[in-house]
Amino acid sequence: MNALRTLPAALAGVCVLALAGCATAATTTSAGDGSGGDRPPAASPAATAPASSGSAATTASAAVQPEAPAPPAADPRTEPARLSIPEIGLEDLEVVPYEGTTDDWPGTRIQNRGLGASPYGPEGGVGPGEVGNYLVTAHRLSAGGPLRDLPALDEGDVVRVAFGGRVYEYEITETRQTSFRSERSLAEQRAAVPGEPGAKPTRAMITISTCATPEDDAAGNFWRDDRGNPEHRIDKIGVLRATR
Repeated sequence: MNALRTLPAALAGVCVLALAGCATAATTTSAGDGSGGDRPPAASPAATAPASSGSAATTASAAVQPEAPAPPAADPRTEPARLSIPEIGLEDLEVVPYEGTTDDWPGTRIQNRGLGASPYGPEGGVGPGEVGNYLVTAHRLSAGGPLRDLPALDEGDVVRVAFGGRVYEYEITETRQTSFRSERSLAEQRAAVPGEPGAKPTRAMITISTCATPEDDAAGNFWRDDRGNPEHRIDKIGVLRATR
């Protein structure tokens, strides 16, 4: 009888605990989603973001990256080259281009450093391997005399010019003489087709020029210009035969 009387009290306690638990759960839900408790809790960012999204974005970004531009090709008229003439023991003479004409002051200063000089521009020539007249001058007696034995070159001898990863091989075809005291002679030396001013070039050629000081002195010709050049130059003309 006493047990039956105490049962309602026990049940009342259970209800109180249950209601308290429901209230606690409702409060937790409301605080968790900030929406008044009517919606379920939002999933965490880690749960909703695809696992591969970062990798895919990186791949997409890499896919649209432009290719790096190729480096500009070297200009044969303005970049140095290397001259080799096996027949006279000349190997890898640096040839420095400059805007001007053969044996002017800028060219003479280059030659005075023991280098070859190659003029380009309206009164100059072209670059290695190009159609036209590639002009190269260097000293024969001073500044180490890199072209001291140039007069010994014969027809059929080979001249090589290295530039831009290629070697241009010219074959000597003739010998000419230029006079500093003759405008016509200078025009023939500097012409796009050596010896033919005004002619249109159709092939790549080379003119290698050095002083004729010993020959002029032996003939009693001691004339000199303001840069110390004798009257005559010895020019070896070649035609491009191969490129490798």
